[in-house]
Amino acid sequence: MTFMPVGCAPRMGALFLVLTVGGYCCWAKDDPAATAQTAKQTAKPATKQAAAKAYPTFGVIERVKPEFDKLIPPNAKLEKLAEGFDWSEGPVWVKSGNYLLFSDIPPNRILKWNAADDVRVFMEPASDIGPVKRGGEPGTNGLLLDKEGRLVTCEHGRRCVSRVEKDGKRTILADKYDGKRLNSPNDACFKSNGDLYFTDPPYGLEKNWDDPAREQPHCGVYRVTPDGKVTLLTTELTRPNGIAFSPDEKKLYVANSDPMRPVWMVFDVQPDGTIAKGRVFYDASKWFKAGRKGLPDGLKVDAGGNVFATGPGGVHVFSPKGEHLGTIDTGEATANCGWGDDGSMLYVTADMFLGRIKTATKGAGW
Repeated sequence: MTFMPVGCAPRMGALFLVLTVGGYCCWAKDDPAATAQTAKQTAKPATKQAAAKAYPTFGVIERVKPEFDKLIPPNAKLEKLAEGFDWSEGPVWVKSGNYLLFSDIPPNRILKWNAADDVRVFMEPASDIGPVKRGGEPGTNGLLLDKEGRLVTCEHGRRCVSRVEKDGKRTILADKYDGKRLNSPNDACFKSNGDLYFTDPPYGLEKNWDDPAREQPHCGVYRVTPDGKVTLLTTELTRPNGIAFSPDEKKLYVANSDPMRPVWMVFDVQPDGTIAKGRVFYDASKWFKAGRKGLPDGLKVDAGGNVFATGPGGVHVFSPKGEHLGTIDTGEATANCGWGDDGSMLYVTADMFLGRIKTATKGAGW
């Protein structure tokens, strides 16, 4: 048996351990993939505050338009649930177990948080890259659940989108296009018909765009249908990242995390599921040039069609027409966000932090 540290980056004052068998963390019985493999886990709380259930607050709420108060109440606070991660990403709420999963990409692990147990290792390695160690970001990025509650992951290490089956085994949903390996799938979203849309920038490659293992000549946005067919939807974005549908699925939002063109794009979804040429939904260049941390990254949409998009300065909230309503400024480069609890809690991954804020809205489809 080996002890695996969780959240012990130098930025963190506390250290907590997880006991795993053979150096790997297996499924717990309440995880979305049923347990062919199980192992007992013990963990100290991520922070003393978490143990007492009295979470500190951080960040600043910037209110730009009156409509913002209808989404983020005037008394809302951004709570810090845990800290000490290398780069937290991909938060997804598991309703069946009442807990949150999120990626810690460089250490190649998926972590689990709930109010009772705080942070524990859920899966390690998150992307099975084999015995050869590598640098960069080998873990998973975006996480989501399919209609059956199975976990779907964007794997940097294996350069694929995969699904965790009921027996704990992984099924690759997409790893190639036109006979060439994908770069490193980053984020994904489901259409109601079961089609999976995902982005493929080079961030998971050890040397990024200049990695000699790169095979694709572009950074694409793709769709994979339930029968396994992969379709390239667009190559017009240099670094496609976060992705989400409008509530009526007539629009597809995609973040472009390129410092040379830090924008959020919106595409009209065609009847056959392809997308029309995109247009800029919002240009974040002014925030990036002003030195605000981060780039357009993960995003989610609420039931009213408002877009909650991480980018320079935190989580920016836009109306469906692209009007900036306000910002949840975390003070850190902010990677992603996701709805949880009853659908009104917004969980935020901001560099080394995991946070949450209670909203007055709910996630689309919740």
